[in-house]
Amino acid sequence: MENRNHSTVTHFILLGDPMVQVVLFLIFLVVYVALLVANILLILVVFIDHRLHNPMYSFLVNLSVINICGPSAIVPRMLVDFISGNKSIVFAACVAQMFFSFVMRGCESLLLVFMAYDRYVAICKPLRYNRIMKRSVCVLMITVTWTVSFAMSSVNIFFLCSLTFCGSNIINHFMCSFPSVMLLSCSDSSVLDFMTFLLSATILLVPLLLILLSYYKIISSIKGIHSRRYKAFSSCTPHFIVVTLYYGMAVIISMSPKVSVDGNREKVFSVFYVIIIPMLNPMIYSLRNKDVHRALRHLAQLQK
Repeated sequence: MENRNHSTVTHFILLGDPMVQVVLFLIFLVVYVALLVANILLILVVFIDHRLHNPMYSFLVNLSVINICGPSAIVPRMLVDFISGNKSIVFAACVAQMFFSFVMRGCESLLLVFMAYDRYVAICKPLRYNRIMKRSVCVLMITVTWTVSFAMSSVNIFFLCSLTFCGSNIINHFMCSFPSVMLLSCSDSSVLDFMTFLLSATILLVPLLLILLSYYKIISSIKGIHSRRYKAFSSCTPHFIVVTLYYGMAVIISMSPKVSVDGNREKVFSVFYVIIIPMLNPMIYSLRNKDVHRALRHLAQLQK
């Protein structure tokens, strides 16, 4: 599409890197299939094994749904573009990609808070666990996770759509990355910059502080009680690794200067955030989980 300096942009061109498209297609395809298989398998295992019908695994199922939905809003289109060579994407489709990306990131951030709280109650208040983490409370937590994420993402997208794009329409990325799209706006984005900062702080910083508070309470509770340490650390280790990956990458992306989005670094971070972490999450939770291993063996026996 030809760039026109004085007309409103209705399409964007995803530039990417034509020299490595075949390699990228194969890598993304393998990772995406692995992501789908790992997360769907975890969902099936939890649904089939009634012993896993508890709050912890209910949250894990929701995490797997998020891990599937987020990349599925972006990767299939990306794979088609790699093969077809078609780099044009309409504004509405670009906005949809960013919206679902925002929603899934928000959902994961909030869900990690509730998962941390679940571990806190299980370790620090085991006798009251069933009363505190009853079914209605878990449903409420999951409902809050999705509702708040949709609401906050809608606000961000509303302000984005109020901007005017009338200059270059070339996005130096394989997908509609929010920072890359923002650079193409020819109108004042100060309000959106402020809203993005405010929403990012709310959806990232507040949950992270609550997670750290839960870990502080857990560590304080088991300090000096050697018999409970191993079980507590074993229970919390997968969650801690997932939290470190998620928030570590989120902080790196958030702290990257705006001018750096033209380089390859932001692409690498985005790819890791969008597709690699969702593939790793179910593996991290399943690697040393005896309950999941037992359920997987049970599922394998059902297939015979």
